[in-house]
Amino acid sequence: MRRFDEIFAIAADRKGGPDALNALLEPPLPREELAKMPDDRWLALFSRHVFNAGFNWKVIDSKWDGFEAAFHGFDVAKCAMMNDDWFDELLQDTRIVRHGAKIQSVRDNAAFLQELAAEHGSAGHVFAYWPSSDYIGLLALLKTRGSRLGGTTAQYALRFAGADGFVLSRDVIARLVAEGVIDKAPTGKAAMARVQGAFREWSAQSGRSLKEISRVLAMSIG
Repeated sequence: MRRFDEIFAIAADRKGGPDALNALLEPPLPREELAKMPDDRWLALFSRHVFNAGFNWKVIDSKWDGFEAAFHGFDVAKCAMMNDDWFDELLQDTRIVRHGAKIQSVRDNAAFLQELAAEHGSAGHVFAYWPSSDYIGLLALLKTRGSRLGGTTAQYALRFAGADGFVLSRDVIARLVAEGVIDKAPTGKAAMARVQGAFREWSAQSGRSLKEISRVLAMSIG
C-alpha cells in the first residue's frame, strides 16, 4: 500500500498540480455545526438519497418541493406515525415518486431517528460525534437499524450533510484494489475493517480527514 503523499501526487498530476487538487478538496463541517442539524433535516436527507437510488437524481430534484409537502416537511413525529390511510394516499400522490417500499422507509427511518434522539438527545448528535476512526461502525448502525440505508446510500447522505467519512464509489474502490487493501467491492466486515484501517493509516500520515482522503483516492483514478 502506497503512502498517502504518493497517491496525492498521482491525483495532483491528473488535476493540474497540488494547488489545483487542494482547491477541489472540501473539509467536513465542524462537529458542533453538524450536530445542530435538526432531525427532520436528517430524515429529509436520508429519504432523498433513498429515493435517488436507482432513479435519475434529476427526477428527484425536480420533485423535491413536492416531497417536502407530501411528507409534512419530514416532521419526524408525524412520519413515524404514518398510518395505512396516509400511506395509501402517498401511493397515489403525483408530487412524489410512488415507490411503496421507499415510502415505507420514510416511516421506518423516522422511527429510527426517534429512537436515537431518545437515547442520545438528538440523532444529529450521534452522527456528528461518531468517531472517524470507526466510520464503518456508523455505516453498520445505519444499515442495521435504518431502512434502505445500506450500500452507498448512507455514505452519500452523510457526505452531503458535511460529515467526515468516505464514499466507496467505483473510483475509490479501484484505488483501494490497486493498493492491495481489498480485491473487490467490500461487502463483509473483514473487508470493511481493512478499508477503515487503510483510511486510518492515510489520515495519520497526512493529517487529512476521511472525506478529503476519499476525494483524493477517487481523483487518482481515471
